[in-house]
Amino acid sequence: MLPRRMIRQYTTQAVSPEVIERILSAAITAPSPHNRQPWRFAVLRGPARQRLATAMGDKLWADRLRDGDAAEVIARDVARSSQRINSAPVAILACLSMSEMDIYPDARRAAAERWMAGQAVACAVQNLLITAAATGLGACWMCAPLFCPDLVVSTLGLPADWEPQALITLGYPADTGRDRGRKPLSDVVVVVDSE
Repeated sequence: MLPRRMIRQYTTQAVSPEVIERILSAAITAPSPHNRQPWRFAVLRGPARQRLATAMGDKLWADRLRDGDAAEVIARDVARSSQRINSAPVAILACLSMSEMDIYPDARRAAAERWMAGQAVACAVQNLLITAAATGLGACWMCAPLFCPDLVVSTLGLPADWEPQALITLGYPADTGRDRGRKPLSDVVVVVDSE
């Protein structure tokens, strides 16, 4: 787990369906609230990946133009994102579905239920990333689908209750990635009621 890195460059070697199944089987062992298992996954290959990259790139371009960003900066951003998606042999879209989660009449508990579902999907993605690394694959977690969930669902023809959370590119790594470092424990941990 410790040497795992986000990988953004892949070889052209195909990832077998058996390896994808092993990775997804590990993903779904994650904990979930009420054991409702709110995660959903779409495996994207070839044209589906390309359609999604194009649609999300067009949306990113439009959003950034509205922000007033320079066209050349937007073009680089869109090209980088598209390259990451299209250069990977496979991508997995992680979604959440609230269809089996509890329904509450008040906003506070309804928001907590949604947060719990999102946490479960994040746990499943972490399982996916760790298993991919243990299998010899590289992976990169991209949050771009959060900025255009309806577009992602319509582009891929997914069920309406699937809410895109992350796009994970997968493949055999062409490099080792970068160690981005982590804050020391003393910056992020407090011991309560220590002796």
